[in-house]
Amino acid sequence: MISKYFNPYTDFGFKKLFGEEASKDLLIDFLNQLLPPQHQIAQLNFKNPENLPDTIDERRSIFDIYCESVTGERFIVEMQKAKIHFFKERSLFYSTFPIREQSHQGLWDFHLLPVYFIAILDFKYDEKEDERKFRRDVCLKDQDGDVFYDKLHFKFLQMPLFNKQEHELETHFDKWVYFLKHLEDFDHIPTILNEPIFTKGFEIASVAHLNADQYDAYIKSVLSYNEAKAVLDTAYQDGKLEGKLEGKAEGLIEGKLEGLMEGKLEGQLDEKFEVAKSMLNKGFDISLIADITKLSEQDIKALLS
Repeated sequence: MISKYFNPYTDFGFKKLFGEEASKDLLIDFLNQLLPPQHQIAQLNFKNPENLPDTIDERRSIFDIYCESVTGERFIVEMQKAKIHFFKERSLFYSTFPIREQSHQGLWDFHLLPVYFIAILDFKYDEKEDERKFRRDVCLKDQDGDVFYDKLHFKFLQMPLFNKQEHELETHFDKWVYFLKHLEDFDHIPTILNEPIFTKGFEIASVAHLNADQYDAYIKSVLSYNEAKAVLDTAYQDGKLEGKLEGKAEGLIEGKLEGLMEGKLEGQLDEKFEVAKSMLNKGFDISLIADITKLSEQDIKALLS
């Protein structure tokens, strides 16, 4: 059954809510809750989210939303629905593109404008429970904890760790997170979210307001989201059983993803290829398939022939 409001964790829902000209004020309002006073946004422009590398040998990067403020700050905003290995490394890699595009030919003094990488995560990336934080603001600091460089920032929101109820919401930021986390579950606008910015969000997110083509695109996006969740949940459960049989704590935590990575049991290689084929048929990105199966991208591409 399709809910009254769409799921913002889907590719369609996230870009509809934050990645279109008509909803730009929602994105500005949300980002300003995360940014320091000196980098508050008045206006911004969307940039091409597909960054092409300098050479054919370099990996291409595709962002969910890539935008720039009128004063030059760059913002990458990612909605990550599936847990992947090396997520922190991936975030750092992505942040290099808006840095490199600021370079100039000829004489250049290396002056850079701030870059923000903002990730809204539909999973917990911290492995150790006692180290988990809903919000983590990261910048480059020295050994005394003093900020060394104030122009590269990472902001991670682990949405499953936000557990505030409606009566516990204290700030505008709390309301934004509550709105995003529960949007698909609402059947009416809660009183606490009855503000112009959120009522516009509900208006945009209303499934009833989608035209036929948009509705079809949304359903496909929902199916893709559910399939990704199903693959990872099944992988976890299968790997949990394997971990018990082998007595490995890693298997209990990581599930089948860890089991696939270890590749110790005969027949696992065939299973990796089967998983890769299935994910290819469902349209998953080759780099994500490689992260999950631990097959090389070259091996995965060979399956397409």
